[in-house]
Amino acid sequence: MAGNGSEPERVCVVGAGPAGLSAARALQRLGIAYDQYERHNDVGGIWSLDNPGTPMYESAHFISSRKTSGFFDFPMPEDFPDYPGHRLILQYTRDFADAYGLREAIRFGTAVSAVERSGDAWAVTAEDGSRHRYRAVVCATGVTWTPRMPRHPGTFTGEIRHSSSYRSPEEFRGKRVLVVGLGNSGADIACDAAASAEAAFVSVRRGYHLIPKHIFGVPSDEFAAKGPRLPLRLERPLFAATLRLLQGDLTRYGLPKPDHKLFESHPLLNSQLIHHLQHGDVAVRPDIASLDGDRVRFTDGTGERIDLVLYATGYDWDIPYAEKYFTWNDGRPELYLTAFSREHRNLFGLGYLEINSSAYTVFDHISNILAQYLHDQEHAPARAARFDRMIAKDRPRLDGGIRFLDSARHRSYVDAHAYRGYLGTIGGHMGWTGLTPGMFDRQRRSA
Repeated sequence: MAGNGSEPERVCVVGAGPAGLSAARALQRLGIAYDQYERHNDVGGIWSLDNPGTPMYESAHFISSRKTSGFFDFPMPEDFPDYPGHRLILQYTRDFADAYGLREAIRFGTAVSAVERSGDAWAVTAEDGSRHRYRAVVCATGVTWTPRMPRHPGTFTGEIRHSSSYRSPEEFRGKRVLVVGLGNSGADIACDAAASAEAAFVSVRRGYHLIPKHIFGVPSDEFAAKGPRLPLRLERPLFAATLRLLQGDLTRYGLPKPDHKLFESHPLLNSQLIHHLQHGDVAVRPDIASLDGDRVRFTDGTGERIDLVLYATGYDWDIPYAEKYFTWNDGRPELYLTAFSREHRNLFGLGYLEINSSAYTVFDHISNILAQYLHDQEHAPARAARFDRMIAKDRPRLDGGIRFLDSARHRSYVDAHAYRGYLGTIGGHMGWTGLTPGMFDRQRRSA
């Protein structure tokens, strides 16, 4: 797979989920030769329930809406609902791969076991024993494959699982269920338990701002995007006042008062949870203090008899095949613009970020810059060297002025508007072409 020179010409993309497919399309558009490895038997990543280890479950839906999500220049179909379910998202992702002929470069059923530095290139070893050298490696294998399981003192005689093993509300029939954690998955699963379990509880350590999926009949993110872009000092109180008008005081349902301002944490987008709290179908409990036989004790001194404890407590990020080449801080890789290794040239991590809106489109923006940088290495080396200096020294703020919570999760958080804006600034500074409507038309095939 090497070119005519002493070093290889091809790029390796690891993973064929949304981020990997975004990278592949960007490379393809600029004529950069690449190979792509995917350990599962089709594209789609976490969105396929058939993929072992996926965190997906039957009731899972997108938490950003159809019109604000999706790949750039490839909108979701108009007949999709406002918040498509996992089956439609999987269909859409596979249609995207077909539309741009991306399957042809993918080695399905082939996991990467190791990435090693090899001179000025990278040696990639697959689990089947094959080994190839590449000039660059794009790691795009995702962040929700390694479940995080807390430990609580005591012994529990019931069932303990992580939410990654959960698939169907039928698993709750006849059981007293405690869901631990109130992120978006935890809230969804708590609603499933509320409708199916004998009794449902959710353990919450802190309060969150709960945003309904629709505001005045319009998807929340679309509602926010339609209005004028206001300074945060104006946007936050206006949006908070709208939420109070629509929802009232959520503490009366047992939810703790948030210990942070609106937008300072990952948005909890759910319209069903309040319904189930209002009807007593699910009850809020504080953090777990200990486990005691068939009972769970909470920090307020109360306890409940529980059959199943389901931890919706998130995932540890890892890149096992190239772990040692990344600098990690609180479990997050430190990458320029969330994608470029500062220490190792042509090692990239795509999709290793937390963001408050439209991740697919953001993948396309950063993939575009990544591809143009690789293209310049061959065709405009002086400009590529200028970007090398930016990778080493530029320290942009991508939080949009929001002081995100001081936690490991939120240290990798970026504001979508600020992130896209800065990527546009970088593109203009470098003389690179930004994403424009219709730019992929010639590349697209009929699906």
